[in-house]
Amino acid sequence: MTLPLILADSAAQYVPVLMMLIFALVFAAANLVLSFVLGKKAGTNPVKDAAYECGMPPITDAHQRFSVKFYLVAILFVLFDIEVVFLYPWAVYFDAFPAFLFIEMLIFIGILFIGWWYVIRKGAVNWAQE
Repeated sequence: MTLPLILADSAAQYVPVLMMLIFALVFAAANLVLSFVLGKKAGTNPVKDAAYECGMPPITDAHQRFSVKFYLVAILFVLFDIEVVFLYPWAVYFDAFPAFLFIEMLIFIGILFIGWWYVIRKGAVNWAQE
């Protein structure tokens, strides 16, 4: 076999992929054009054009101070949740080195507990305080 025949065989394998790519691009473009042409043209409406953020209409200055307790609790939840995810691979490989992995996990959970205790002690999740 010569090199041009090998290249032609290799290129022939990608024809279905190329056809699918062309079909996807034509389909997307056709949908965009048809929605623009056939879609309902709405006039300007001051209510619909008004800024709308977080479910409340903007009635005050944008630089107003607000409590960040919720965000702090959410970040702490994500932090501790991701750390607990490490328990799953530990459980899968526990049979390989049971004594070593048990001590390793006790250290990990101890560090996690110290972090949790620090957060509770600092009052980061106490919503009653401001």
